[in-house]
Amino acid sequence: MREELRVAAYAVCVRDGQLLLARWVARDGSKRWTLPGGGMDHGEDPYNTVIREVEEETGFEVEPTLLLGIDSNRRHYPRRLGAVADFHALRVVYEARVTGGALRHETNGSTDMAAWHPLDTVPSLDRVGLVDAGLALWRERPPSGHARE
Repeated sequence: MREELRVAAYAVCVRDGQLLLARWVARDGSKRWTLPGGGMDHGEDPYNTVIREVEEETGFEVEPTLLLGIDSNRRHYPRRLGAVADFHALRVVYEARVTGGALRHETNGSTDMAAWHPLDTVPSLDRVGLVDAGLALWRERPPSGHARE
């Protein structure tokens, strides 16, 4: 089994009771809402990653204001030639505030749309688990950086 590790940084941006989300497009064409953010480049600091990724996916410039915590997710999935990957996602989650820019959609990326969603409608959205994990960290602000399960 091949081990794969992906480290990424994401932002929880809440403004006027609304959460900023980006719509992720999976390889199979399905679409689900996620927190804006993404994978770190080699040698890049996670703080800089979240700033870059939010701008790429939403058009907004952000300032990370608080490190909320780290979310860890592990899953297995099939690879080519019958192999199986043991995938581990390590996701650094920041609270961030919008400081500039304008809402726009990413083109030729992993997301196709960005939008603000009222917090009370988020549970009804077709979304990835990271959205719930990020909101739990944002609401609980656990000193350990690990939300209750």
